[in-house]
Amino acid sequence: MNRFWIILFHTYLSKLKTKSFIVTTLITALILIGLTNMTNIIDFFNKGNEENQKIAVIDETGELFPLIEAQLKTVNEELELEVYTQSEGKAEAEVEKEKYKGLLILKLNEDQLPSAVYKSLSVADYQIPGDLEFTLQQMKAQMAASQLQLTPEQLSKLSEPVSFERVALKDNAKTQEELSQARGLVYVILFVIYFAVIMYANMIAMEVATEKSSRVMEILISSVSPIKQMFGKILGIALLSLTQMAVLLAVGYYFIKRNLQSLQGGFFEFLGFQNIPLSTIIYALVFFLLGYFLYATLAAFLGSLVSRIEDVQQMVTPMTFIIAAGFMIAMFGLNNPDTTFITVTSYIPFFTPMLMFMRVGMLTIPVWEPMLGIVILLVSIILLAVFGAKVYKGGVLMYGKSNSFKDIKKALQLTKND
Repeated sequence: MNRFWIILFHTYLSKLKTKSFIVTTLITALILIGLTNMTNIIDFFNKGNEENQKIAVIDETGELFPLIEAQLKTVNEELELEVYTQSEGKAEAEVEKEKYKGLLILKLNEDQLPSAVYKSLSVADYQIPGDLEFTLQQMKAQMAASQLQLTPEQLSKLSEPVSFERVALKDNAKTQEELSQARGLVYVILFVIYFAVIMYANMIAMEVATEKSSRVMEILISSVSPIKQMFGKILGIALLSLTQMAVLLAVGYYFIKRNLQSLQGGFFEFLGFQNIPLSTIIYALVFFLLGYFLYATLAAFLGSLVSRIEDVQQMVTPMTFIIAAGFMIAMFGLNNPDTTFITVTSYIPFFTPMLMFMRVGMLTIPVWEPMLGIVILLVSIILLAVFGAKVYKGGVLMYGKSNSFKDIKKALQLTKND
């Protein structure tokens, strides 16, 4: 048993010290710091732009400017309108010199209702044109109501949104607000599960192939059983993944707590990070770990079938396709989480980590369903571990060019002959 722990900690420490692990962790941490400080970063780069918020206005009607100026204050207080009395061509030249942010030309259409043309250096900016268009739309509604002799009360009734409430008849079903928050949260965690499983499973396959290519495996086999080697590497890299995630969670927690005031509402609130149910966190951790062990066991014996590092990607490509398929189905399920197709596929072991977690996060389902998913994963991991250990035991003795999955049969024969 001591040799098992030696392999486990050797795998963990050797990977922990690698440049790739350190660089990946640092880059991911920097990205996380950037995301949690996004509001401050945007404000920093917008300081120069805030000085130029003037819009030149050519009012061909002679009467719309005061109306739009007053109406715009309720939409965007920072935007400043300025009457431009010279030619349109000269105004365009002023915009090109960046004296003005844009040029707004006000007109009346054949129905004597406002219309406009907005000119700027590019059409990539949506906020200012959007605010101007919304303001003009309000003005148009008021002027049209005046032409039709509608009172302000009648106009407000026309503009009033229809009352439309959605009620779930199923007991303990999530509300529309809870579902919207859960969708954002599940979306983010699905990405974490997807990329983490791919990265760490490939790391295991690469680790096994590297040792085989350097003939270290022949020395290890004489002192440690292949089964102990396989699970030592799987658990060692699992410990590595937990270390990396602990660092990233610590960084994320620190900067979220530091910028909590600026993160209130908006995108942060939309993702549902302000009210994360404890059960969702527990299920996310459970399905992540089970998904990791399922794919890690698969990756370990696939890596044992190749003798060259160059062949690793070819061998694990089908596994990557399976993970990607589960992720794509989960993305589809975010909008239709209670369909029969999603329910059935959530019990397929290789899809269960993502799909069952997605259903738990999005729906209120009986406890026995995720429990059944967990049991299915545990049984699958045990069966795959038993089969994988046999393939691994024979696979580590195979050298030469890989013949893809035909080598599995050869590996099993070597295990029997051993």
